Amino acid sequence: QVQLVESGGGSEQPGGSLRLSCAASGDIHNGYIMGWYRQAPGSKREFIASITGDGVVSLARFVEGRFTISKDNAKDTIYLQMNSLKPADTAVYLCNAKYPFSSFWGQGPQVTVAS
Repeated sequence: QVQLVESGGGSEQPGGSLRLSCAASGDIHNGYIMGWYRQAPGSKREFIASITGDGVVSLARFVEGRFTISKDNAKDTIYLQMNSLKPADTAVYLCNAKYPFSSFWGQGPQVTVAS
């Protein structure tokens, strides 16, 4: 089992920045791909970004250079730096750890972008 604990959500004005963290514990190891998804009310869960144990990054197109994913292997923690936030970024942001035949999710902090 892998436990994921996120932090860093909250409210921000359009154009602002937020940084999310996701700390993994339990049976986590470098073979996991860790990533971020988000889900807005009434919408499907959508992929944002992922990073492998070797640091290979995948990003969704809508990120458009605004979001950056990074990882601290020593802390088993990933981060999502979100800049130039838009109201459309309002959603619950979910951390994920994925390994063949296993997938674990965090609780998901709320991110609200509004004036």
